[in-house]
Formats: sequence, structure tokens, C-alpha cells
Amino acid sequence: MDTPNVGIPERLAQQMTMAEQHEYLRGRLSRRRVLAGSFASAGVAGGLGLLAGSSGSAYAERPTAAHPLASPPAPVEVDGRLVAPFGRHLAFGADPRTQLRVSWQVPLAVRSPYLRVGLKPWELDRKVEAEVRDLRTPSLSRKLPEVEQYYLHAALDGLEPGTTYYYGVGHDGFDPASPERAGTLGTFRTAPARPEKFVFTAFGDQGVSYHALANDQLILGQNPSFHLHAGDICYADTTGHGKDTDKYDARVWDTFLAQTESVAKSVPWMVTTGNHDMEAWYSPNGYGGQSARWSLPENGFDPKGAPGVYSFRYGNVGVVALDANDVSYEIPANKGYTDGKQTAWLDRRLGELRADDDVDFVVVFFHHCAYSTATHGSDGGVRDAWVPLFAKHQVDLVINGHNHVYERTDAVKGGEVGRPVPVGASTDPTRDGIVYVTAGGAGKDLYSFPAGVKDSYEGHVRDRESVLTFHWTKLRLPDPDTVEWSRVRYTGFSFLAVEVTAGAHPKLTVSALAESGERVDHFEIVRGR
Repeated sequence: MDTPNVGIPERLAQQMTMAEQHEYLRGRLSRRRVLAGSFASAGVAGGLGLLAGSSGSAYAERPTAAHPLASPPAPVEVDGRLVAPFGRHLAFGADPRTQLRVSWQVPLAVRSPYLRVGLKPWELDRKVEAEVRDLRTPSLSRKLPEVEQYYLHAALDGLEPGTTYYYGVGHDGFDPASPERAGTLGTFRTAPARPEKFVFTAFGDQGVSYHALANDQLILGQNPSFHLHAGDICYADTTGHGKDTDKYDARVWDTFLAQTESVAKSVPWMVTTGNHDMEAWYSPNGYGGQSARWSLPENGFDPKGAPGVYSFRYGNVGVVALDANDVSYEIPANKGYTDGKQTAWLDRRLGELRADDDVDFVVVFFHHCAYSTATHGSDGGVRDAWVPLFAKHQVDLVINGHNHVYERTDAVKGGEVGRPVPVGASTDPTRDGIVYVTAGGAGKDLYSFPAGVKDSYEGHVRDRESVLTFHWTKLRLPDPDTVEWSRVRYTGFSFLAVEVTAGAHPKLTVSALAESGERVDHFEIVRGR
């Protein structure tokens, strides 16, 4: 994708925050709009009819995620038929037992969008009006068109726990309850009222590819209750450096949501934010696009300004999503944007979950790696800000992306190996420390481990070895690390499947599955043995 010559020295571009990039882009395109408008007026005055269809209003302020209540224009017909919804994706509300959010997309504006839901496919007796979030992206490159996208969201509250519902999405002229639309219906199941055995899946760094699609289909075969996506969702921003020179194509989101629909229309797809998910055009923190496309639990420290920060409890597991852009030393475009509020909220929330008698396990997921030896290394910002809190509250499992490989540590305690956890072993976080998993093999091009360091995974176990790698410092410099904690390494597409057991002997059984279906790792987490 071609990037315009923005006229800013590279040294200065590296120092721009997301807020500065947002201001710069808005200012640059506003100036372009003024020039285009002046030229169009001159053309009309001179009788140049070819300009009549291209006014400068293409860059005017339009309804965006910041203005979700704005009404879209009248529906548009294509070949005599109204446009059909696509890209359905579910998410829990703050309470998965009673709350669910249904989101979808239409390629053109529609009138009166809504959701129908019921206990039988032929009895969709509840109708919920949908919220329209119209997102407009100007031509950010000479080779890209202006893009207008319509995202629709319906909030379901007051649902019955442990219940399967049928639903359909529609608008004027497209009724999902009509017999000819029966094939467009989906289902979802709310969390049980009391803890019981279930499975959830997780990965990061998905994008759009045949490998991403293959992982989706394998995930569907696990029958998960929900899926965690640890950021770098679709890669519309292909470079992800957090600079004004990042390359961005909003149309990639259309392809991604269509690709993911086969799973996300029935499995709540709980996402957080990676460095490739900061999109400077839409808002000062870069998250306006994410807020338009996703409806996530609104119980973080700032649900409007940080959509990737939230928590929920499913059965006996408390799950916490974090935005590591806030603390990253490696890619500091958004570093410190919460002014410490996210970290303070994390401390409080972990304490609340640990005080909840119904919570046996706490799982935290975010993008940048606390412990990894692959291409990006480890992020010292995460280690400094959050790892002490994970230890303080005895978090049971931490899931990251960012490095496009699978890597799993031994139990880490105080930055060292608290207890070796070979493939198939069991560990106790109250005594041994915390296992950190990098599950970044969801579908984007794979990374590698340091030179001379070979993969070591189930069926291909090698002797333990010291690995020379690095972590990012506060000065944004890679500082060498010689580590012993890297237990399992797999250079391949993969994802996590975690089986949760409740009752008298609760445990987490964590497995990593390759794109082929082969199991490349497994271990158990049992507290307080």
C-alpha cells in the first residue's frame, strides 16, 4: 500500500504519540478538503462538469464511533434487493450469565436495523433495536479509496443463565424471522448459573489468511464457551509501529469479519488491543475504530476510552483483558495514555476476583509479551508495571500474542524459574509461580526464535538450554537476557484450548493445538495442592 509523503522527518515521526498522529492526520486531511472544495468551486464556475460529482465534502466530519446515534441515510438496493448483513460477532456483557452483545455489519446504509431473539428458531419473539455506528475513513493513501462502514450492535440483557438462544439480525426489507431467511439464523449459549466443566480457546495475531481460517475451524471443533483474542486482530494497519507513516486499509476489516463469522456468530469473541489495532485517524488514542466495531464489557476503568480493558467471570474463572500499549517500552505511541489508571484498576480488580469465593482461577490476557524469546523479545514495560501485580494476586495463567509463535514458560517466580513445568506436568501458582504463554500463531506470517535455538514441543522434546534473548527497556533499547524459563517452543500456526474443571478438585488443563490438529503442548494448573 502506498503511503503519502507526509513531510515529517523520520526522527520526529518516531516521537509522535497517537494523540499527535490523530491531530496531524485530521489537520492534513482538513487542509486537503479546503483545497479540493476551492478547486471544485472554480471548476463549476468555469463550466467543468466533470467535477460535479467530486466535492471536497468527502473529508468533512461525518458520524463516527464518537457519534453512534446519528441516523444513516436511506437504504440502498443492489440489483433490486436490499443488502444483507454479514460479519456477525458476539461478545459477553459484564455478566455472561445474563448479558450478550451481538454485532454485525452491512455493506451499505440500511433503515431500522434490529435483532430478533428467542428460545426456538421459529419463535424469535423478542425484537431489539440496533445501534448504528457509522465509521468513515478518508483516503489515507493515494492508492486507497474513501471507505464508509456501517457497524450495528444490539445489547441483550436479562437473559436466562445456561440457556441456548436463537437469533437473527435484520433491517427494513430483510426480516430474519421470515422463512426465506431461516438459513441466516445463529445461536448462542449464556454462562451457567453455577460453575461446571467448560472449554475456552485463545490466540493472538490473527489477520486474514488461509491459516487464520484453518485455526478458526479447529477452534469451532473444540466447542468453546468463549474465545480470547490477545490483540493484533485483523492487521488493517500493516506496520503497527505507532507512527504517522503506518499503512492502513479499513477494507481489511470487512474481510476479517466475514472470515471470522463462522465461529464468532456463536462463540463470544473477546478481544483486546494490540499495537496493530491503534488506528490514529479515528480518535486521539487510536481506539475509535475498535469502539465502532466491537461491543465489549463496559466495566474497565474507562470503557469509552479503553475498549480493550475489561473483565468478566465465566463459571469459576475470572478473566481480565488489558491494553499493553499503555505500558509498552517497545512501541510507546500510547505509553502512559491512562496516566496509571489502568494499572490501579488492575490491582483492584485482581483483588476483587481473588476475594470472590466462586472464583477458582484468574486468567489475564493482553498483547505484548511479558516473557518470550522470539522476534519481539519481552516487554520490560509489562514486567515493570504488571508482573508484580500478577505475583501479588497469584494469577494462574497469562496469555499474550505479539510474537508469532507458540512459546510457554516454566512457572516464573521473581523473574526466575520457580518450578520446572515439562510437557504434561502440573503446577501450583500459589507455590511455584506463574506460567506465561505466547500464543501468537493465529494466522499472520510466523516469526522465529534466536539463532541456534531449536523448537522443543510435545513429541519433539529437547534438553533444556539457556537462551540468549532480550527485553525492551524504558529507554526503548533491547537489553540482553540469558534465560532458563523458556520451556516449550513451536514455530507454527496454533492456538490454546483450556479445559476448566469445577467442583471439589478444580483445575485448568491447558493444551496447545497446531493447525494440523496435532497437540504440541499440555500442562495442568492446580491451586493449593
